[in-house]
Amino acid sequence: MALGLLLDIDGVMVTSWKALPGAVDAVAELYDQGYPRMFLTNTTSRSRAEIAESLNECGFDVAPAEILTAAKLTAEFLTANHPGKRVWVLNEGPIAEDMAGVQLTDDPSSADVVVLGGAGPVFDHRSLSQVLERMISGVPVVAMHRSMTWSTEAGLSIDTGVYLEGLEKAAGRKIKAIGKPSPLGFRTAVDLMQLEPTQVIMVGDDMHSDVLGAQAAALIGVLVRTGKFREEALRALQRDEFGPIPDHVIDSVADLPALVHKLAEQ
Repeated sequence: MALGLLLDIDGVMVTSWKALPGAVDAVAELYDQGYPRMFLTNTTSRSRAEIAESLNECGFDVAPAEILTAAKLTAEFLTANHPGKRVWVLNEGPIAEDMAGVQLTDDPSSADVVVLGGAGPVFDHRSLSQVLERMISGVPVVAMHRSMTWSTEAGLSIDTGVYLEGLEKAAGRKIKAIGKPSPLGFRTAVDLMQLEPTQVIMVGDDMHSDVLGAQAAALIGVLVRTGKFREEALRALQRDEFGPIPDHVIDSVADLPALVHKLAEQ
């Protein structure tokens, strides 16, 4: 069976941009064996070029073109659906490089579209109140992703998804999310690898955004017990006999080659 690989980065390959044990060798082994691959991340604090540079410094051999970020996917969405509109981006990190072709503005009051990127100190009371004001006035708001948390050496930090539900309830309007678990990123990566969804293995540490989201888009889901993984959450899911569960669970990406070889033989 021909297979392709779609890997999350943070919590799977690295934590706080330090390689997880065995990750460099596992990723290199699968690349050397010729498996097509892409890297799909909701990271919005760095551009694709910066992410590739950081990964290479960790020992990985990854090119910017192999990386799909929520920012890149959002830029493509804006270009297709809101061409020529002024866009105010609230984001923690410089990602203008991946927003090429989008008319950015620093003035929320002049924005035709509001984009919420990764959460951080910029998600303060004043800025979020401005987002709410624009929503209520009818300006469309787009989120780069709906992730609730992200993993750091110091533990979990809350992310954009934590804020979205409150804004939606306050404004009485929905916010469209582009990155995982939206099918858009999964489908784009599958198309770039010129494979069918059922041939692509998505590897992630976020059970809902990475794994179950991928499975809903017909990919093979693999959950790793690193990063934001929580055993109690997996057990709770497994106790629900009617709900979806990950197709496969492995201890870390270091165990991925063995699983891939097994699936390829089926």
